[in-house]
Amino acid sequence: MTSTPAYDPSLLTGLSAFPLTPLTGETLDEDSYTGLIERLVLAGVDSITALGSTGSYAYLDTEERARVAQLTVDSALDIPVLVGVGALRARDVLTNVRSAEDAGAQGLLLAPVSYQPLTEDEVFELFRTVADSTDLPIVVYDNPGTTHFTFTTELYARLAALDGVASIKIPGFPLSPAGWDERIGEIRAAVGNEVTIGISGDAHGAEGLIAGCDAWYTAVGGTVPEPLLEITRAAELGNADQARELSAGLQPLWDLFAEFGGSLRVSAAIAEHLGLVGADSLPLPVRDLDASAKRKVAEVADHLDLG
Repeated sequence: MTSTPAYDPSLLTGLSAFPLTPLTGETLDEDSYTGLIERLVLAGVDSITALGSTGSYAYLDTEERARVAQLTVDSALDIPVLVGVGALRARDVLTNVRSAEDAGAQGLLLAPVSYQPLTEDEVFELFRTVADSTDLPIVVYDNPGTTHFTFTTELYARLAALDGVASIKIPGFPLSPAGWDERIGEIRAAVGNEVTIGISGDAHGAEGLIAGCDAWYTAVGGTVPEPLLEITRAAELGNADQARELSAGLQPLWDLFAEFGGSLRVSAAIAEHLGLVGADSLPLPVRDLDASAKRKVAEVADHLDLG
């Protein structure tokens, strides 16, 4: 397809929550998953992104992913839904694209998943192939911690020139406010004003938004959206001090991410503590945190009144 997709640019702004995809044994826990989506709807998130890294997309087959996409759209009411479509084979990526379209999703999230390291040209061709196959807007998923592929600013620019690429999801970095201003300015100059920039890495969300990111693609916000929505709304209103203060108040949560290797296991432990999912909800070989770590997560969740 060569025509530019028609979509509301606000679709890729604000807070996009990435829910867990809980399992019971080897089976999708549909009731718990639907409950997580309904929770996000009640909170009033700006969009829901199913099957991101928090949603364990890489561990699910195409049929499971099609089911998750449909459950999300069916439960999201009027909240826009984006669906992660990344996979090792381009063939499977395109199958996931079709499933997202059939479910009624309003956007796609694409990561360059690989076993063999990919070149920049190979990643560009993957995105070009997907953009040519669909009219849905595409979010470029830059997540080097999981894909082990590092996007350059030059590659951002090449991808932004493709019809259909509508947003760049960038990783968070421990930068100063001035460093964030410089980084977002550099990306904006490369991709232009038609493509939104979204921050990920929840500990860096406030600084990214303050520096000019249009969206926050949040992991733990898929489980406990309210405090992250407060930060987002403060930043959107230009209240940088308030956004920073709210984020600083969540420092014990950010510390858990650093201690336990990221947000996935911590989010699952919070969800279990709140009764949103059962124990052992992650896809093997990924395992839940041990009992001691879960107690620590529960203490922080209670202290911060998450839930």
